[in-house]
Order: sequence, then C-alpha cells, then structure tokens
Amino acid sequence: MVRRDKKPAVKRTELIIYKKPSYLNFDSKNYYWKKDINYRTEPELYRIGKGEQGVLICKPYKSEIGCYWRFKTPDIATISSKKIYAMFLDYLEHNEFVGADMARKYLQMGFTRARRYTNYKGGKKYNPNNNYQLLERGTGNKEKAICAEIFYKKWQDAEANAVYKNLKLEWQNKYG
Repeated sequence: MVRRDKKPAVKRTELIIYKKPSYLNFDSKNYYWKKDINYRTEPELYRIGKGEQGVLICKPYKSEIGCYWRFKTPDIATISSKKIYAMFLDYLEHNEFVGADMARKYLQMGFTRARRYTNYKGGKKYNPNNNYQLLERGTGNKEKAICAEIFYKKWQDAEANAVYKNLKLEWQNKYG
C-alpha cells in the first residue's frame, strides 16, 4: 500500500478585475451603424448585429419605435410592449425586415433595461467617481422585475414568430 500524504490546501486569493463599461472607449468611426443613414431607403446597409446593437441609431426606426418605449410601471410596460409588438407585426406584414428587427431589439432592450433598474438603484451599474467599479447589486426597484417580465414575453413572441425567423435567415444569407 502506497501512502499518499495530503498536500496542504492552497489558499487562493481571488482578484476580481472589473471591466469598465464599453461606452467609455466607444469607437463611433468603426461602429457599423451610422446616424446619417436612412435604413428604410437603404436597408441593404443594415446588419442584425448582436443583441440590441444599433437600436438607438438606426433611422427612421429609432424615432418611430423609441417614442413608445417605456417601462416606468407594469401598466406602462404593458402598453409599451403591446404597441411595439404591434409595430413589429406591422413591419412584418409590409415585408420590412429592418423595422421588424428594430422593434424586436426595442422589446429586448425593454427587458434588459428594466432588469438593470431591478438590480441597481436608479439603473446605475457603475460608479464614475470610483474608477467605474460596479455598484452594489440588488439595490434597485423590485417593481421593475415585473416590467422586465412583460417585455421578455413580447420579445420571446417576436423571436418565435415564423415569418420573422424566415426573414431573418434570408437577411443573414443575403447581407451577413
């Protein structure tokens, strides 16, 4: 029988490195979406991107959809998400993929922003006065979790829409 001595437990010191918010080093020159493009008249310039990218830039959709994007209370979130989802369906009905994708992004952003306000007081995640360290999580408005759930359901409805899925696949094959 071979005797194996137990090695002493190694004490690890956890070093947590916080990534600063990406908007601090935002490179607008190399950002794919441009403010001076009308994506309705030049839809071929639109790229789906990742998540909510381009949602606050792409004209004319940011103006058409953004004015309805609200999540202050569950009642307001319900009205907002229903209106944006109706716009999503309308864009699809008119075979306007870019508009539909932008509406889908606003629904997604309703979820993510409401979650941010749930998790962080005032929706502020970083402390600009302390090298952008993360602020304490769990200090936010719990009512915003309901708003997030409302937007989440409509976002998932949009993602599951068969017409949208087909148009998205066609768009990715054609434009990347």
